[in-house]
Amino acid sequence: MLKFACYGEDKQPEKLDLDAAYAVGADGVPVRAEFSTSDGIIQCVPRTSDPVGLAVLWSVEGFGVVLLETTRLPLRDEPYHLHVELARSRLMRISLKREEWGLFDYPGVEELSDEIDSARDLFVKALQHQDQPLEAARFADESLAISLRAAERLCRFHASVFLARRQKSGGLPKRFLGVGAPRTEPNAALIKQLRATFGFVRLPTVWREIQPKEQGITYARQDAWVKACAAAKVPVRGGPLLHFGVRSVPDWMYIWENDYDTILDYAREHVRRTVKRFAGKINSWDVVSGLHASNVFDFTVEQVIDLTRMAADVAKELAPRSQIILDLTQPWGEYYARNQRTIPPLLYADMMVQSGVSFDAFGLEFLFGHDGYHVRDLFKISSLIDRLANLGKPLHVSAVTCPSGGNSGVQPSGGGQWHAPWSDEIQAEFMIAFLEVALSKPYVESVCLAELADGPDMLIPTGGVLREDLSPKAAVAALNEFVARVK
Repeated sequence: MLKFACYGEDKQPEKLDLDAAYAVGADGVPVRAEFSTSDGIIQCVPRTSDPVGLAVLWSVEGFGVVLLETTRLPLRDEPYHLHVELARSRLMRISLKREEWGLFDYPGVEELSDEIDSARDLFVKALQHQDQPLEAARFADESLAISLRAAERLCRFHASVFLARRQKSGGLPKRFLGVGAPRTEPNAALIKQLRATFGFVRLPTVWREIQPKEQGITYARQDAWVKACAAAKVPVRGGPLLHFGVRSVPDWMYIWENDYDTILDYAREHVRRTVKRFAGKINSWDVVSGLHASNVFDFTVEQVIDLTRMAADVAKELAPRSQIILDLTQPWGEYYARNQRTIPPLLYADMMVQSGVSFDAFGLEFLFGHDGYHVRDLFKISSLIDRLANLGKPLHVSAVTCPSGGNSGVQPSGGGQWHAPWSDEIQAEFMIAFLEVALSKPYVESVCLAELADGPDMLIPTGGVLREDLSPKAAVAALNEFVARVK
């Protein structure tokens, strides 16, 4: 068992969102565990005897509410001081990343180095006051707040250096910024907004929408968008072709839930029919998305690999010049701590490479600010993208979104906050910071915003850069300025 003590009025275990908590094992892979609170202590009982860390949604003064992790710790009965362990973990990760990025003595980081040293000194004070838990918590909280801000500034400094190099060498693709097509029919106002800001459109090909009944197939919305984008000379990326989440699978398919071969045949037909219809009009396909994380039929690992291979092979056969992308959703894999029939995202990615599946790139989805989609800081986002680069495939951010305040000003539930409560301005600031970090990586070829416009049926209802009435938010002007600056 692991126990963690929290201190301070706003850091009592019963006030923390333990629904977001999970245990973390080796290589950052989530581990199944049961959580409870008793007498001011968080109790974590992992399904392993190996050392594990705790990931928890944590409020940091002046920085926001973000999901943070401790280092991996040996199981023991005596409680760990959670404030101290969170501060320790962040300082350790900063030290490793500074070495990897070569920023220990890089010109221009002197002020940041002083901040990191200040955070380290406060952490030492926290260790010296562990016999006074409240004092230790105060020093650790100050250390964590400084180190989080310093880590983010360090990350953005590193991004600015490499983004400038990429611009100078002409390494940025011409059309590096895209957006998901809204769930409405295209019109002149939408197309004008798209052309002004974005280089391509990601067009959903949701099986449930295209084939709501076994004998009823309609591509009306997809046809309209492909035609409108062709007229406006805006490239289209299609997909995902296959997603087995509850929002994507047609109701009539559930009758075959215990017949994998029939599911495979229907899925193959959907992929074949869709790619064949738009061959020559769509030059990039997200063939599968989230098979590793969410599927209503509880596919085995072998079936997940089989479905992925099938979708990639069919798309490659019918559109040999198209780019074939495999999407990774929830890339930190917290879902795996709750469902062991899923596959950790990095393991799934490695399996696809090792299994010889014919594809060209990985896609990454970063959805933040809602229950189940918890906010991470830019430093953690950058570190994760770096890890995926080791697989040797180009990367596309196939969807990124975070909420704005919305017309009513009501904050989204759960999920956390970045720097301040979500608003149009915070959304714009986060989007630009994310773009700087992602596009500074030479192996990231594009970034696609999840949604163009807000909508009540979206996973993040206020995640668009346009409101429901299609009026622009602050993010639109910020994106236009960013695109003009980096071209």
